[in-house]
Amino acid sequence: MESYEHREPWNKGKLVGQKAPLKPNDIWAIRIHLQNAHQVRDLALFNLAIDSKLRGCDLVALRVRDVTHGSQVLSRTAVVQRKTQRPVQFELTEPTRTTVATWIDKAKLKPEDFLFPSRLHRSPHVSTRQYARIVEQWVIAAGLDPAAYGTHSMRRTKATLIYKRTKNLRAVQILLGHSKLESTVRYLGIEVDDALEISEQIEI
Repeated sequence: MESYEHREPWNKGKLVGQKAPLKPNDIWAIRIHLQNAHQVRDLALFNLAIDSKLRGCDLVALRVRDVTHGSQVLSRTAVVQRKTQRPVQFELTEPTRTTVATWIDKAKLKPEDFLFPSRLHRSPHVSTRQYARIVEQWVIAAGLDPAAYGTHSMRRTKATLIYKRTKNLRAVQILLGHSKLESTVRYLGIEVDDALEISEQIEI
């Protein structure tokens, strides 16, 4: 029998169940839905998920003090990622700052509080499972297939747009907090066609 040490994981190098990033139209559809439904928490969570590009476990564990200084919501901040123990920086755009400030005010949150406290007693903040269910609701509201999108769609959305507009892999690597460029290439699902397209645009 093959020893466990030498067995390769079945999904090594494969994009298994890679969740699609949202397109700009999808982002606006979800934002408008949440605004119309007056879902203050979800709108703050959605905007922050897109801007921060954080994994779900890091996003739900954010505290108010991670994104604020005094009563001001910061335009830039950094958190230590749970998976890698490495810090990663992210920006909070003006719409995100506004929605986060509105949510903090509405929920009467203090600096040491979790930004997205759980409504369930056994959990101090929204769990990753709850977050996955919330994302599924957003996706359905935008008329998208919930099987094709998930929490990683939130993380990939802005990273994919940045890559498409700039082709700057190193910048995306830094923003996602990846230690290796290969991880970023895999994460974005950059194909050979993409590489050739870039190459074709360079005339020597």
